[in-house]
Amino acid sequence: MLKTQELSIFDEVNLFFDDSADRLDLNDGLREMLKRSWRELLVQVPVRMDDGQVRVFNSSRVQHNPARGPYKGGVRYHPEADLEEVRALGSFMTWKTALVDLPDGGAKGGVQVDPGQLSSSE
Repeated sequence: MLKTQELSIFDEVNLFFDDSADRLDLNDGLREMLKRSWRELLVQVPVRMDDGQVRVFNSSRVQHNPARGPYKGGVRYHPEADLEEVRALGSFMTWKTALVDLPDGGAKGGVQVDPGQLSSSE
């Protein structure tokens, strides 16, 4: 396959999903439901820095699928942790918990910050 444009990480996750769905002969409606996140939240996280200034960090939480149980998934702290990446990681968590037969759904959070640049109090 010749690539004409760069795929997002979420598009790549869905390529793997589609390959598996083809092998399982899933119908289109079920595929669409399993690909989409059930809930996505964008928030701003204000943090008072040690110098007294307030910085605001973009963050998101994606709850991908709760079909197997309550949402499971941590938070990624990284300058490039955007919604597209968090969607992909939430989807991965859904499939990981299902593969190891945990009674959990998949979710993930992300905060756009370099934790190495913060103090322990920040």
